[in-house]
Amino acid sequence: MKIRSKAYKGIVLALVLVLAVAGVVSANGSQDTGGDSSMIKVGIVNLPPEESGYRQANVEDMNAVFSEAHGYSARQTNTGDNSEQIAAAQGYIRDGVDYLLISAANASGWDNVLKAAKDAGVTVFLFDRLIDTAESNYRAALVSDMATEGKNTVNWLLGQGLSSYKVILIRGQLGSAAEIGRSKAVLDAQAAGKLSIVADGTGGDSWSLEEARKVVEAAITAGKDFNVIYAENDGMAQGAVQALDAAGITHGKGGKVIVIGFDFNRFALRNVQAGYWNYDQQCSPRQASKISQWIMDLEAGKTIPSGVVFNDEIGVDTATITDAIIENQGINDDPGKGVITK
Repeated sequence: MKIRSKAYKGIVLALVLVLAVAGVVSANGSQDTGGDSSMIKVGIVNLPPEESGYRQANVEDMNAVFSEAHGYSARQTNTGDNSEQIAAAQGYIRDGVDYLLISAANASGWDNVLKAAKDAGVTVFLFDRLIDTAESNYRAALVSDMATEGKNTVNWLLGQGLSSYKVILIRGQLGSAAEIGRSKAVLDAQAAGKLSIVADGTGGDSWSLEEARKVVEAAITAGKDFNVIYAENDGMAQGAVQALDAAGITHGKGGKVIVIGFDFNRFALRNVQAGYWNYDQQCSPRQASKISQWIMDLEAGKTIPSGVVFNDEIGVDTATITDAIIENQGINDDPGKGVITK
């Protein structure tokens, strides 16, 4: 009996440990508080942190806010594959979450998911990116106005007084809200005869530094005449600059090529401050606290905004960048990515 008792206790202890681990950590490493009925159940469909410094900050923000300490039982799925995102969202709906938060890899294909959520009584919030659907299909969206980001950036560019603007356009993931919005301003300016796009490439689904570098290397090899890099995130701008440096092409303040990035990573802002880049457009990744406040207000029976709510965002150049902006509004400070590129 003594031996049997020890074995029984060992089995029980092992089961307790397994259940504890399963209840605290989900398959993708985000916090999951299990089935505690006192917690608000949230499913988050997001893009992978490896996509960019911006996305890393966004994923971390979601994990920090939607935590057990703040009263949430939350799981977060991070993938750049739209079909995988849709499958994850459908799984969360089946699991009976109270709230579903979505940052879509692609703006289309979500109507069936949103209908299923509505039928199940799940409240949907969009964050960071809009979806091509009627506003009645979600409760509210807290997003960056990608089209305005593009307009602000192109307006700044056209105000630089160049005799001509010959642009290498480096897009992000094709079909994403960020790519559509940021590209539109450049395409519209070309249609209006205000600039010309001499090369049009992409950083691929991962908004890759390496793929962006290849776009610029190919343009240089082909003998393209260009004086603007319009890269739709900071990592891709950094890859573009690496290609310029390797070819001995000057850039930044007083250089041959104007360099433009997006997202407000601190390394990018330091590059603007040092004059190696010319302009960076903010895209704030900190959206979790606002959405959490909306959820808490709904739980308390209060009213919240409906439809689309835009973040307030700014752009900076070498004349307007300050240490305070870098410190207070910059994102990330990863030593691996935070080097100034000359």
